[in-house]
Amino acid sequence: MSTPARVPSVHRRALITWIAVYPTITVVLGLLGPAIAPLPLVLRTLILTAIVVPVAAYVLIPLLMKANAALTRR
Repeated sequence: MSTPARVPSVHRRALITWIAVYPTITVVLGLLGPAIAPLPLVLRTLILTAIVVPVAAYVLIPLLMKANAALTRR
């Protein structure tokens, strides 16, 4: 029977979140930046977060947490 993985420290979770969010924001801004540039800031932010938050929360952070757990078990 395997032991459950320990929850990473708040500092490591913050780093994992940043590693997921920063490149995602960079890619989305690189792809959509010129197209959404004329829009008001609030609308640009809404569009950006509507894409970045689900990608980070449902795809990237879980993958990075699994990778962290695998590295921690070593």
